[in-house]
Amino acid sequence: MDADSFADAVKAAKATELDRLGSQQSLVALTDADLDAEAVLRAAALSEATARETFAAWAETESDDAAREAFADLADREADHYERVVAELDGGEGTAVADDPIDPMHERLRDLDATVERAAGLVARSLVADRTLLQVVNFFVNEADRDRADLFRELREDTAEAVATGAELLARHSEDDRERARETAEAVVQVAYDDYAETLDGMGLDPKPIC
Repeated sequence: MDADSFADAVKAAKATELDRLGSQQSLVALTDADLDAEAVLRAAALSEATARETFAAWAETESDDAAREAFADLADREADHYERVVAELDGGEGTAVADDPIDPMHERLRDLDATVERAAGLVARSLVADRTLLQVVNFFVNEADRDRADLFRELREDTAEAVATGAELLARHSEDDRERARETAEAVVQVAYDDYAETLDGMGLDPKPIC
C-alpha cells in the first residue's frame, strides 16, 4: 500500500462505520437530539476546539520537524474554525464550549505518540469529521440558511486537505510503518463509531440504519 492510497484503504476497510457516522443520526448523537441551530453550532464548536487542543498537544511533543510543523498549522486552522463557528452563536464564546469531557476518539488520538501513528490518526479523525460536517451542511441547507451552509462547506474542504496532510506525512515512512498506520487509523474510526453507537443506543435508537 502506498501513501496515496492510504485513505482509500481505510475508507474501504471501515466503510460501514463511516457511512453510519455520516448518517442523519450523527447530529442526533452530537446534540443529544436537540436539533436546533444553536445546538448544532455548539456541537460543531466543541468539535473544532477539541481538535485544536489535540493537534496543539501533538505539535508540542512531536520530534519530527515536518510533522511538528504540520500539526501546529492544523492547530491554528482548527482555532480559526472554532472562532468562525462561535461567531455564529448568539451567546458568543462563553456558550460555545462548556466543560464537556473529551470524546473517546480524541482520548485515543492524544494517547498516540509516534509520528506514524499520529499521521494515521489525523487521516482517521479527518475522515470522521468529514462525514459529520456533511450533515451539518445538510442541516443548514434544510434550514434555508445559505451562509451557514457555505461556512461549513469551507470547513469541510479544509478537513479534506487534512486527510492529504496525513497521507503526505506517511509517504516518508516505510511500508511496514504504513501497515501499522493503517491499523491505527482503523482503530480510531472504530472508537468514533463505538461512541456514536453507544450514544444512540442510550437514546433508544438503532445506529445501524443508514439514512
